[in-house]
Amino acid sequence: MIRKAMFAGTWYPADAGACEKKIQSFLRAMPWTPDDQTRVGAIVPHAGWDFSGKIACNTIRRLKEADVDVVVVFGMHLHAQSARYMMGTGAWETPFGALDIDEELAESIAAKFSFIRETASNFTMDNTIELQLPFIKYFFSKARILPLGVPPAEQTLEVARSLVDLAKHLGRKIKVIGSTDLTHYGAHYGFAGHGTGPEAVHWVLQNDRRVIDRMLQFDARQVIAEALSNHNACCSGAAAAALEAGRRMGAVRAELVSYATSNDIRPSSNFVGYAGIVF
Repeated sequence: MIRKAMFAGTWYPADAGACEKKIQSFLRAMPWTPDDQTRVGAIVPHAGWDFSGKIACNTIRRLKEADVDVVVVFGMHLHAQSARYMMGTGAWETPFGALDIDEELAESIAAKFSFIRETASNFTMDNTIELQLPFIKYFFSKARILPLGVPPAEQTLEVARSLVDLAKHLGRKIKVIGSTDLTHYGAHYGFAGHGTGPEAVHWVLQNDRRVIDRMLQFDARQVIAEALSNHNACCSGAAAAALEAGRRMGAVRAELVSYATSNDIRPSSNFVGYAGIVF
């Protein structure tokens, strides 16, 4: 009943000691003094840790609280007409130990909306959720998770609102995370019509800024519309779901933690944008 970590050892370390060493290096690279603000959710990138791990780690750490019951992770590379996905039973492997699924919360939301049900032995290979799980286990060692794949569609927002209401009804204290990278630029991605070199980098920064601004404005619908129009978020449904859930939980302000591109780490004609946002 434990889903194997398919990207451990390639996209991030498979060994707990190496994983913790990497996390500690990320934390040192972005010093932050905890404050008294309560943050209920985040949007994070999901590339290999060498590229976007520092942003994801330092964004998720800002959600840390002692008594969190469940971390809901929205993700998966889906299009507007895609079905929704859920892993609603069992557990998911991480280098720090398995993360249990909140099966009661899963069944509650599945009673209201249809999902393709994934299991520990039958699932879609997708990095968007798994790349966050070691961070979640590290910062929320006692929490369970609920992994959901949600498309960039209007009903995704209804799912997000209902999930918050159901969690409250069940007495769960939750945090929500939406996993998305931003513009994928270059011939490798089939999206390279805006020059090369510094010209391309400048264009991508502007393109990413448009969707980031929608996220900071807490406008979930516009995040989806912007991403579908300008290809500047690969999992806009996940980002929008997190924002909509955060609004339902009482968040009123979003903050940009960090932004970078893979070109900053490894210069290339093919590169991707990454942002960390908390609310």
